[in-house]
Amino acid sequence: MTPMLASALMPLVRSLDAETAHGLALKALTIGLAGRDSRPDPASLATDVFGLRFANPLGLAAGFDKDAVAVLPLMRLGFGLVEVGTVTPRPQPGNPRPRLFRLPEDAAVINRFGFNNAGLDSYVARLSALARPLPAVLGANIGVNKDGAVPERDYPALYAAVAPHADYVTVNVSSPNTPGLRDLQGEERLAAILDAIAARRADLPRQPPLLVKIAPDLAEDALPPIVAACAARGVAGLIVSNTTIARPATLRSAQKSQAGGLSGQPLFERSTAMLRAAHRAARGSGLALVGVGGIATGAQAYAKIRAGASLVQVYTGFAYAGPVLVGRIKRDLAALLARDGVAHVADAVGLDA
Repeated sequence: MTPMLASALMPLVRSLDAETAHGLALKALTIGLAGRDSRPDPASLATDVFGLRFANPLGLAAGFDKDAVAVLPLMRLGFGLVEVGTVTPRPQPGNPRPRLFRLPEDAAVINRFGFNNAGLDSYVARLSALARPLPAVLGANIGVNKDGAVPERDYPALYAAVAPHADYVTVNVSSPNTPGLRDLQGEERLAAILDAIAARRADLPRQPPLLVKIAPDLAEDALPPIVAACAARGVAGLIVSNTTIARPATLRSAQKSQAGGLSGQPLFERSTAMLRAAHRAARGSGLALVGVGGIATGAQAYAKIRAGASLVQVYTGFAYAGPVLVGRIKRDLAALLARDGVAHVADAVGLDA
């Protein structure tokens, strides 16, 4: 099956309960039903970020493949990077169902999963079993359990466990669905967590780049202290941003008042504005930025890059459009770079910031 044919089946998939459909999509991926895109990427899309080489800057955000069950099938769709997780030290069921809601009128989704995952041991076993070399860059997204968490203990242990198998590691302190997690973004607490990771990291034979994923609901004046804390502790980049707890007045769907994190088109403007602010705050710090939130077209990916993102990630747009979205965004992005006379995607980073 080709990505185009797989995407043609998306209306049928959307007739199912959202979480059931997501589970079926993962199963379809694992048995190869989504196909692959073996076409080479345009040379203009290749880029070096965090000391890693990416064939293109388009990635899949964490949350789609929480347990790393479909890493290779997802990479074969043409992503430049695939981030799996969030994984926690111990398995946990997450919040009660239903906990995933489509807002089709708004091209959006609300989720309140609550870091449901099978735990670190099975996650690491799957990563270690992957045939190398991988066709794309692999990111591991790490978080803490809802109960019994000690972040200064758990994040370093998680980093050490995934470091042999991941190309980069993301510290998730910004999901709205684990009580108290977003409090870890405060300058002092974040610094303590990063110090603890740095101490553990120093003894590891392999030290993949460390990223921090932040919330779109932070006040703009909170960004410079976060940037300073990260830059001082060897963090390679920030992912901007996670889902939002805000509910824009423009939402039309009947599900708009569901609790949880909102993603998709309504998040685009807010997350892009925050990306610009983060780019200004990070200038000269060495931090690279990953732009996430509301990307469903090549033009939107390009806008994120011009706002300051060296890489971009999709989630909701991919969930709605299916595998065909990957090639479409890359083709459109390459065309936009050519239109503007930009030879390499890295040269467009921050042009509008």
